[in-house]
Amino acid sequence: MNFEFYNPTHLIFGTGKLSHLGDVISTYGKKALLVTGGGSVKRNGTFDRATASLEAAGMSFAECDGVEPNPRITTVKRGARIARDQGCDVIIALGGGSTMDAAKVMAAAYYYDGDPWDMIHHGQPRPHVPTRALPVITVPTLAATGSEMNMGAVISNEQTKEKSFVQAPCLYPKAALVDPELTLSVPRDQTAYGVCDLLTHVTEAYFNGVDATPLQDRFAEGVILTAMEWGPKAVADGRDLEARTQVQWASIVALNGWVNAGTNGGFPVHMIEHTLSAYHDITHAAGLAVINPSWMRFAARHRSDKFVQFAERIFGFTAKGTDDLDCALQGIDRFEDFLKSIGCPTRLSELPVDDSLFTRYAQDTLRVLHDKKGRLPGRPPMSENDIIEVLKAAR
Repeated sequence: MNFEFYNPTHLIFGTGKLSHLGDVISTYGKKALLVTGGGSVKRNGTFDRATASLEAAGMSFAECDGVEPNPRITTVKRGARIARDQGCDVIIALGGGSTMDAAKVMAAAYYYDGDPWDMIHHGQPRPHVPTRALPVITVPTLAATGSEMNMGAVISNEQTKEKSFVQAPCLYPKAALVDPELTLSVPRDQTAYGVCDLLTHVTEAYFNGVDATPLQDRFAEGVILTAMEWGPKAVADGRDLEARTQVQWASIVALNGWVNAGTNGGFPVHMIEHTLSAYHDITHAAGLAVINPSWMRFAARHRSDKFVQFAERIFGFTAKGTDDLDCALQGIDRFEDFLKSIGCPTRLSELPVDDSLFTRYAQDTLRVLHDKKGRLPGRPPMSENDIIEVLKAAR
């Protein structure tokens, strides 16, 4: 293992913490750009509670609403323009992962004279890696992406049908104010998708990382088991605050850098799904729920030992040896059954995906990200035909 770990985000976690927003934000600026999504925070009263806290602290704010589920670069540009025109010096992301991702890139775009799409990895020789951004405060209303406490963001370009990522230390939120009570009104399907999202963050690093990371493996397995214990409870009863709290914490730990420190793994499932949702605007985690088990079966045939470990430690199977492919596949089947049991799709036929475009999906995925041999990074690295094989198996 060779790695550095750095996460400067100040995490403020617990029920009722939304009332502290004004005090937290006043440390970083005087006028906020309040970024929100499709309107649920206004319908359920969260927006009013947040603005009341800002006003009590003497903070003024401008608003950028309407961030899409797969946030668009045009929305990022609009938000950065509002921040400049209104004289904002801090950004608040009040919403789910899409809102938080958009807010981060708005914060960097504020200082960038070029096209913010330059920052997003989409196959260009040298992406513009931002080094400066307005301070961002994240207030998640959904347990899923972990974006509230990491330096990444995923943005879509609706014109070119591309969806990809940016990572930069300046995108770390200054503070994450995490109040599990804000997730109580999240619908059943979105709750299930959030559980799938956090699980996929963990399994990507777990299966694609370097060897000999036993502590990280145990971290990852702990998050997986916690999500599989408490996730169904949150899906079954959205008002179960304890379940909501445990899922929220699991989603943060899944992608704040702690669990996968030193694993240095790729995220091939995410990259394939990004292409699908760039074309069809499907819910990100719904796509992950379909692609991940199919990719697991593909990868297990190339390297079964880690999948055997997964089957044994997560589901209690007993393997005949570290190369027991049957045991590995049984664990993957059980994992897929879990996703299905909480209401996630597990077949491409359940999504608006065109199976006549599999070759184009594979080519576009590789155009966005590839290694020196033109393959999608992961274990194993994937060729165009490999990606098509995974997609066909997921039909």
